Amino acid sequence: MDKTTQAPSGLSNERLLGIRRGLEKESLRTHSNAALAISPHPQALGSALTHPHITTDFSESQIELITGVHAGIEDCLDELRQVQKYTLQSMGSDMLWASSMPCELPKDEAIPLGQYGHSNVGLAKTVYRSGLGYRYGRRMQTISGIHYNWSMPDLSSEAYFGLIRNFRRHSFLLLYLFGASPAVCSSFVEGRPHSLQAIAPHTMGLPYATSLRMGRLGYQSDAQSALAVSYNSLEGYGASLQQALTVPYPAYEAIGVRAEDGSYRQLGTSLLQIENEFYGTIRPKRVIFQGERPLHALRERGVEYVEVRLMDLDPFEPLGINAQTLRFLDVFLLFCLTQPSPNDTPQEIAAIARNQQRVAERGREPGLELERGEKTVSLAAWGSELLAGLAPIAKALDAAHGTSDYSASLAAAEQGLRDPDTLPSARVLRAIEKSADGSFASFAKAQSLQIKTAELSHALTASELAHFQKLADISHIDQARKEAADSMSFEHYLAQYLSPERLGTPGAR
Repeated sequence: MDKTTQAPSGLSNERLLGIRRGLEKESLRTHSNAALAISPHPQALGSALTHPHITTDFSESQIELITGVHAGIEDCLDELRQVQKYTLQSMGSDMLWASSMPCELPKDEAIPLGQYGHSNVGLAKTVYRSGLGYRYGRRMQTISGIHYNWSMPDLSSEAYFGLIRNFRRHSFLLLYLFGASPAVCSSFVEGRPHSLQAIAPHTMGLPYATSLRMGRLGYQSDAQSALAVSYNSLEGYGASLQQALTVPYPAYEAIGVRAEDGSYRQLGTSLLQIENEFYGTIRPKRVIFQGERPLHALRERGVEYVEVRLMDLDPFEPLGINAQTLRFLDVFLLFCLTQPSPNDTPQEIAAIARNQQRVAERGREPGLELERGEKTVSLAAWGSELLAGLAPIAKALDAAHGTSDYSASLAAAEQGLRDPDTLPSARVLRAIEKSADGSFASFAKAQSLQIKTAELSHALTASELAHFQKLADISHIDQARKEAADSMSFEHYLAQYLSPERLGTPGAR
């Protein structure tokens, strides 16, 4: 291997083979006519509070499928496929919506909040979702995506934060390559200001958009945009979140914690109710103990893995993502880990946000320029530079795994950079044009039905089916136990859980 193809130091085969990953896939549950299914979470799927693999996200209508931790990409996808098959099989005539952007939605108040039973922890989860509805609107919360949890042996918190800083700088390339939400159903933007164009009946979008989910219409908020969270250290990151979690925010104080009838509207009046409300393209994470706050876990025991959060569901893929894309993510994350990662600044943080908006809304626009330091550079030129830097890492992964699949994922990305018409976002717009009535809803409905039919054509074995039925039964029992074990009032529980002392000590490690 010559110097131009040598893997960066520290990437031994042992460490590369030690990479672990998991997936979390969100999907709306819809009727076969593409209307949102507003019925309760199906009983056969188990308890959304305690099931290890099947839960709900914001709404009773939004299912989240979760894998365990895997050494192999194919093993990870195989588990997701099994969980999805059982879910589809247990939903009757309903289906999982194949797109990140939602189906035709009812009025905001008709979108049901996730329900998790009568335990204190279950009630808190529902109140949190109520707060999200008051703060951002329920429609925004129906957007779905797929999250990639990733770790590597022997990485310090400092190394993970270096990875995160570089990821944020370069993640425009992922939005460009894998964005798959260039259009939305008109019902999503009804009554909201927007800059979208009518591109088909009941369909709005932008001609060069890649991921409206990650743009102004997606997981964005004016309140959080004032949060210039720095990723220069765990201590600084924790301090930013501590303030957002504890200092009252006037607009949310106006909403109030409780309604006149005593029911809870939100958990609190701070900028963030809990840590999960902070929207980011990537998060530092740590497995938490029962009842522990995520920030406390990070401060006490450091970063354990990162959660990549900007991936759209690919409506052309049965699982929303494929092995080639996951291999590219591995290469990309290793590149971000091994490259020099200077500290971020408020100016750079603002530029990263502007670049994200540009690529989300105009990523395939010929000659699109992005901000890079004091200058601008074309997306194509910057992207080419990054892909060249990824090549040695792809070769190292190929050598470790005895394959050429990682280099193939890089070649596919290079093709996408040369020919934007091959990208998922462009394919979605073409497919919308050719769908039954030329609408986004018709396209996504057809894809959802096709995926359900294909997935159920290969049924689970009797033992696999029995395994998932047992998990569902156990989860219902576990929820009942939690409810029976509660001994304090919800008001007292909430005061304890939200206490600033529960967030841990800065610089504890």
